[in-house]
Amino acid sequence: MENNKKEVLLSVNHLGQYFRVNRRDFKAVDDISFDIYKGEVFGLVGESGCGKTTTGRSIIKIYEPTSGDIFFKGVRIGAGIRSYQDEIKAIKAEIREKGRNISQKSDEEKAAFAAYKADANKRINELKIEIKKAKHDQKHSDRDYSRVLVKEVTERYESLIEAEENPEKKAELEVEFKKHLKIAKKTRIVNSIQMIFQDPIGSLNPRMTIQEIVAEGLIILGIKDKDYIKAKVEETLELVGLVKEHATRYPHEFSGGQRQRIGVARSIIMEPEMLIADEPVSALDVSIQAQVINLLNSLRDKLGLTILFIAHDLSVVKYFSDRIGVMYYGKLVELTTSEELFAHPLHPYTKSLLSAIPLPDPNYEKHRVRTVYNPIVDHDYSVDLPSMREVNPGHFVYCNDYEEAEYKKILESKNGKK
Repeated sequence: MENNKKEVLLSVNHLGQYFRVNRRDFKAVDDISFDIYKGEVFGLVGESGCGKTTTGRSIIKIYEPTSGDIFFKGVRIGAGIRSYQDEIKAIKAEIREKGRNISQKSDEEKAAFAAYKADANKRINELKIEIKKAKHDQKHSDRDYSRVLVKEVTERYESLIEAEENPEKKAELEVEFKKHLKIAKKTRIVNSIQMIFQDPIGSLNPRMTIQEIVAEGLIILGIKDKDYIKAKVEETLELVGLVKEHATRYPHEFSGGQRQRIGVARSIIMEPEMLIADEPVSALDVSIQAQVINLLNSLRDKLGLTILFIAHDLSVVKYFSDRIGVMYYGKLVELTTSEELFAHPLHPYTKSLLSAIPLPDPNYEKHRVRTVYNPIVDHDYSVDLPSMREVNPGHFVYCNDYEEAEYKKILESKNGKK
């Protein structure tokens, strides 16, 4: 879907996340696709309830996807098995419905039903194969990833141990090797993705000390060396702007900004390749927001992190993100670079969001006109159905044929003026 020159770290393909409410499906996320490149910050914006957080939680496997696939480093870590199962149920129900009183039908109708049933059963077998393959991929992705890590750790330490002549240092390396080998065996591929949660108060256990909270991931991996855990926690706390004395305190003893820093520390102590930051600054004061954003920017450079930044504040996303995806009612409606989105917004909903950004200028605010988005008025999808289309290199918009032509004209006229 996007530029193949950069290394794709995470790929989301036709992700759907539906929740059953009173025997009906509520479509929180409905068929969205995007790639996140290694080392970039990808902003995901939209109003509350549009599906941003659900997307992040589906990626990190807090929720199992209803449909679609999620690939991390080329490995499928999430698959929408439920959609296959629902299709099988629907096909079986249709076979039963069409097969009613078939014995009383004519020979032609019986032959037609037999042909239909054969095709339906063929489709059911195809879906069962897909389910089996998806389960296999998810089950073996962790094993394969762990094997790779074990091989890398073994090769690294065997060469170091063999080259070391000092018996004491060799013994230390052997102990260190066993520790890292144990960690590698327990590491899952999803451990390389960590999440910073929106609520800095509710996401921290009030009965645990900061050391226990931050070190929890290490303990799950099977690390029992208390001195190592303590040193690692203190090092991580200092990395996020706290001090080692904070490790013995409890969450209620900290301000909102400090609690969010603790949340950041909890996620980066696992040495992830990717962070999902779920509105990490929305519950904080403006001055503290800047501190947390600057902290994430600094960590991005120091640790080489890739970040999925979920927010509804477009001004923050503009400052922090390389590319931005705009969501509306579970759909991704526009996707492009930060500069392009603010310079040439095309989808009416994007224009509505941008028109709502306040500026510290009384004269501008006095004459600022809000653009109201009404999908019934702004679109006519009665015949010509929409899809995600690339209207300009790297600029994707959810539109139909007519809208695509109009958007291209707008871009040509703006580029012509330049």
